[in-house]
Amino acid sequence: MNKLLLLPLALLASAASAQKVSAQSIIVNPTEPDLQVKVWTDRDATGEKTPGYAVGDHIRIYTSVNQDAYVYLFNVNPDGSINQILPNRFANGANFVKANTVKQFPDAKDKFTFDIVGANGLNKVLALASKTELNLDQISSFKSGEPFATVTVRGEQKLAQALSIVVKEVRQDAWVTDTAAYRTVQGRAGFTPLPQARSGVRSTWKATFSSDRNLKQVNEFYTGQLAQQGFEVSTTTTTRGRVVSRYETQDGGAATLTVVQSKPGAYVVTVVREL
Repeated sequence: MNKLLLLPLALLASAASAQKVSAQSIIVNPTEPDLQVKVWTDRDATGEKTPGYAVGDHIRIYTSVNQDAYVYLFNVNPDGSINQILPNRFANGANFVKANTVKQFPDAKDKFTFDIVGANGLNKVLALASKTELNLDQISSFKSGEPFATVTVRGEQKLAQALSIVVKEVRQDAWVTDTAAYRTVQGRAGFTPLPQARSGVRSTWKATFSSDRNLKQVNEFYTGQLAQQGFEVSTTTTTRGRVVSRYETQDGGAATLTVVQSKPGAYVVTVVREL
């Protein structure tokens, strides 16, 4: 699953062979509306190729519309799980986009990254633009304290079916879609993804791995993962071969991240969280 690393939106590896992924591969608009939406990644401004990303890389996603519209962004992961990128509950997570402007995720003002942490394979980003705001309750919902919505369907087919129902009551000329693709590939970053913490439980998580990234980059990766879970960094202390960062949540949670470089390319990461 591709995590929002605060984001925490995160890759090495060669780009996959170019291919065009049409919007119709997910959801079909039977008309040719005047409203248009485009989505693309930071490694392919055309939105028509399939660039490669590896675990630990940051990815930015961009979208634009030719008319004022609400834009909904979804990332369909190789395993069929789906991340709702927009809207989200961060300060810059609103999904109303003005005509002929570019919406960036993560936003340039956001203190997180969108990082690649999932299995190898093809990812698709779906942008659905609508002139009217949509109700996505049957597709996704926000849990208490979570910045990103949990998507309740899996796979392209289920997403297409659900979205088709959502836009059923919207005029056919008032919504449109576009897709972009990228591939997660084997790389040397070596990061071990941080599992989700459980509310009301104090937990300690530890991982040992090798990576070609430096100490700062490893710290940024896990800071992003913590940010996805609602933690905002409060302090960071760096000494030789060691970085310790402390985090807080808006509802009183706390976390401590310790990254130790035991030798060149070897890291021990410890995360203590209490929600």
